[in-house]
Amino acid sequence: MSHNCSTPVVAYGCYSFDARGVAKRFRHAAIFGALDALQAGETMRFCNDHDPLPLLAQLEQRFGKGIKMTYVSRAPGEIVIDFLMAG
Repeated sequence: MSHNCSTPVVAYGCYSFDARGVAKRFRHAAIFGALDALQAGETMRFCNDHDPLPLLAQLEQRFGKGIKMTYVSRAPGEIVIDFLMAG
């Protein structure tokens, strides 16, 4: 079953972020800003057209154990990752 990033995430405290609609030059800044806005226990469901390995390394360096990253989908052209802010 394929994930549709245009479908809203209905779970409380889970917010969708579709990076495909953000200009490439602004993506990392927008993603960091969105994650900085999350409170402990909240999740950002990130959707992208490619696996953002450099971004994941940056997030791990910046947040360390303060963020948990879980792949929801790793289908070609449809990467979905949940970023959970630790409490």
